Amino acid sequence: MEIYIVRHGETIWNEKKLLQGRTDIELNENGRRLARMTGESLMNTHFDKIYSSPLKRAYETATLIANGRDIPIIKNDLIRELSFGDWEGQNMSELLKDDTQKFKYFFKEPHLYRTTTNGETLEELCDRAATFMKTVIEPEAKECSRIMIVAHGAINKALMMHIKKHDMQYFWSGGLQKNCNVMIVDYTDFKYTIIDETRIFYEEE
Repeated sequence: MEIYIVRHGETIWNEKKLLQGRTDIELNENGRRLARMTGESLMNTHFDKIYSSPLKRAYETATLIANGRDIPIIKNDLIRELSFGDWEGQNMSELLKDDTQKFKYFFKEPHLYRTTTNGETLEELCDRAATFMKTVIEPEAKECSRIMIVAHGAINKALMMHIKKHDMQYFWSGGLQKNCNVMIVDYTDFKYTIIDETRIFYEEE
């Protein structure tokens, strides 16, 4: 079974480099354009199902990629984005430069990252991702040939942590996905094989 793991299209908060997390921000027009182009490029690629984060930016991306085809789009809370708690809505670049905040470790030393009030740890995120893959996705291999997961930057890397069996210091292995970038993996005979982590199905400006 092939699995396409897609990051949602661009949002206004992406443009402004604001931390989104669980905040339910919609796609901007460029985000919709990227999702539409991705959908057009994948029109001849069969998908049995699409699993989507319930947040608007992911679900709209999934809908635009489906592009009118009769593909079930199933929302699942397990693939909501990482909760950044009280950091949500703040400028990511400024947080990274602030030595008083543990956010400075988020990308460069994720094993040292600690969340703020009301937030979620990367360990909790990885546990959630592993549960989703083991209880929802892997059983689909019995009946499905190809499925898609449409979610978010951090949760998608947590899904890859389950696939790669990496230690936390390598959480960002391969880098943060671009908007509507697709990571493609194969799951056959209970084993994962990574096909491509950088596939883009649209023309970059």
